[in-house]
Amino acid sequence: MSGSRVDLKVVLLGKEAGGKTSLVERYLHDRFHPNVPYQNTIGAAFGAKKVEVGGINVTMGIWDTAGSERYEAMSRIYYRSARAAIVCFDLTDDTSFDRAKFWVDELLKNEPDCKIYLTGTKYDLIEEEKRPRKVEETKVEEYADEIHCLVYETSSKTGQNIKELFYKIAQDYVEDPKNREPEVDEGIIDSSQPNTKPDKCSC
Repeated sequence: MSGSRVDLKVVLLGKEAGGKTSLVERYLHDRFHPNVPYQNTIGAAFGAKKVEVGGINVTMGIWDTAGSERYEAMSRIYYRSARAAIVCFDLTDDTSFDRAKFWVDELLKNEPDCKIYLTGTKYDLIEEEKRPRKVEETKVEEYADEIHCLVYETSSKTGQNIKELFYKIAQDYVEDPKNREPEVDEGIIDSSQPNTKPDKCSC
């Protein structure tokens, strides 16, 4: 597979205002807008980025879906055939973790081949003591063990664990023996290869 290019569909799911759009903005454009008023994603927003893994260019198509329950049926369209799902929850909002579980159940039922990455957002608010942690780390790790997925705690403000998360997704895709038929695509080159071990990671 050396030198080949492959496509990987990644979808973000989770409650509205759960940090999905900010996470994608930080990864694709390396920016964060703390003073911009929150706006709902309507349907889904799409972006693409290329990352090199062991000499293989992986072009990720990243779908940021709407978190509002009224767009639930539409989100199902966007996660169809996804090979990776970043299921987000706000570390300062316990109801967002319940919503994350809903999306995990949906994926396990409808897209069993989709690899799940459980992702806590807004870690900077806890670190800076602006908001208390409402989703306990042990609770998340126990659930992750149950569904056999990785856990990342991220901050779109600081960039914590975001490059690592997406690089791990691309690396897992390349290393999966089921993905041996690469397709050619173009994208934005990102040659950075960060340490794939996150600050908070549970297998």
